[in-house]
Amino acid sequence: MAVICLILGMGLPTTANYIVVSTLMAPVIVELGAQTGLLVPLIAVHLFVFYFGLMADVTPPVGLASYAAAGIAKSDPIKTGFTAFGYSARTAILPFMFIFNTQLLLIGITDAFHLILTVVSATLASLMFAAATQGWFLVRNRLHETLLLLLVTFSLFRPGFWMDMVYPPFDEAAPTELTRLVEAAPKDGKLRVWVEGLSLEGQEVTKGVLLSLGAPGKASERLASMGLTMMTLGDQVQVAAVRFGSPAEKLGLEQGFNLTRIEIPHPDRPDKEWIFIPALLLLALVWFMQNARRRREAA
Repeated sequence: MAVICLILGMGLPTTANYIVVSTLMAPVIVELGAQTGLLVPLIAVHLFVFYFGLMADVTPPVGLASYAAAGIAKSDPIKTGFTAFGYSARTAILPFMFIFNTQLLLIGITDAFHLILTVVSATLASLMFAAATQGWFLVRNRLHETLLLLLVTFSLFRPGFWMDMVYPPFDEAAPTELTRLVEAAPKDGKLRVWVEGLSLEGQEVTKGVLLSLGAPGKASERLASMGLTMMTLGDQVQVAAVRFGSPAEKLGLEQGFNLTRIEIPHPDRPDKEWIFIPALLLLALVWFMQNARRRREAA
């Protein structure tokens, strides 16, 4: 997907670039993610495709920014493009981080302390990523130090990866719990649900979606704000109607789909930010090793 966004963005100015990649690629990523359990806000997907679309500005042979820079520097445009792409390619991992950890986009921030912790950890992770890819922290890195810095970077950017190995991120609830969970959700809360059924094209569909619930109220009202009407048939919950042009329709929900399960956050799962502690200890280890080597070299 990232490579396709690069190709689509070649030779396009910024506004046209965004229109093209968001129109062609964002729906594809959302649909593929829904089928595999990767449910992310639409804004994160748009920023992901836009990031790689903008990288095309320095990608030879038609990188517009590279030609502009080459004109200023009186250098060869193709060589300038390859050099610029080499530098920008190192950051290609960063959009994947905010796809898997949307807190980096300030989504899901709960209070001021949470905001400060997110900003500080992301800034530190970016600095460590630069130190690892440039091969220099306090002194020139050795191979194991670069690997440790990359591990620190990953842990600060994506602490949930390690926490998921110890604690499952979600518990499953029965479809009949939908009304209670919708009414209990906070303002602008999101509910992860899985549906299956036969689409209008006659294809069997199994996918997950994030329901944005808006203001508190009755379950029927909160679902109706999304353009969704549900009905309960015994122990089954089914989509009774989807309003045309509504958020529910844009999520790919259709009349007749059955709700198969609801995923709610694991109640006993510790905050993923606890992973920052071992990550900072690893960073301190690298700092002590390099500081000792710097002192020996100075002596």
